[in-house]
Amino acid sequence: MMVKPVTTIKTVVDTIEEGGADIKVFSLVDPDYWELPPFRPGAHIDLHLPGGPVRTYSLCNDPADNKRYLVAVKRERDGRGGSVKLHDEIRVEDTIGVSLPRGGLRLDGDLTHHVFVAGGIGVTPFLSAAAFLRHNSHPNFTLHLMARGEPPLRSLLAPFVKTGNVVIHDTARSGRPDIGSLVGLPTPGLAVGCCGPESMLDDFERATRDWPRERVHIERFVPPALTVDPNVKPYTLALSRSKLETRVERGQTMLAALVSLGIDVPASCCGGICGSCKVDWLEGTPVHRDRVLSPTERERSLMVCVAGSAEERLVLDL
Repeated sequence: MMVKPVTTIKTVVDTIEEGGADIKVFSLVDPDYWELPPFRPGAHIDLHLPGGPVRTYSLCNDPADNKRYLVAVKRERDGRGGSVKLHDEIRVEDTIGVSLPRGGLRLDGDLTHHVFVAGGIGVTPFLSAAAFLRHNSHPNFTLHLMARGEPPLRSLLAPFVKTGNVVIHDTARSGRPDIGSLVGLPTPGLAVGCCGPESMLDDFERATRDWPRERVHIERFVPPALTVDPNVKPYTLALSRSKLETRVERGQTMLAALVSLGIDVPASCCGGICGSCKVDWLEGTPVHRDRVLSPTERERSLMVCVAGSAEERLVLDL
């Protein structure tokens, strides 16, 4: 049985700093302090934690800061346990395997102005974007951060608050401002992004529903609930390189079917929002249910944690 190995990079925890209430900032470095694989602003990495959990976090440092990966982790007491493990068990000099960075924000090309809207710890990918824009002499951006009382990651925010690029909205005092008024109209050269709680994302999606999709970036904390299709039918899943096939039954995920074949596919959110389980497809017609792939990416890739098949047979490049 052929197993596809998951590519991970060995890192060690160089520093752990406080980032605010229930937030810790972990700096991960190569054991010999070599440069790490490059990443785009706001890219994600998977942390392969001791005991098996895999959790996805946004990188919040400047991509030019290429000898470390900086992640900020909020302790989620009612979460799946990854953040609690990081807060309570991980120490400086511990070893953590991480995935190659993926995803991130498009900040180049014809884009001349950026507006980011974040809620609490959702500021992390936009901190990386802000550092990148400043480093590359593109100061025309505004980051609106919503926080109740003291904002998270104040030390990382400070340089951008000082230049006026970051505006902090204390929602405990004045409530949350109207998202539509913050992002404005879809003028040429303007791109917008949002990461935060579901209610904020809903407002952001309504405010940008008429925008060109390539100029709107959304990141989610929690996967949206999948609608169960009562008409879904079983299908054959074939793996081109492995020469394996299996039947994906009604109610079974493509990811579970691959695991049953011994194919080691990285997975974290299992809800189509983190991008860790992206696989290329070759034949058939996928049913895409993710919230992370662009229309162009869907022409060749799918997310196996949530994708299905509209036909009797689907062939993957595995």
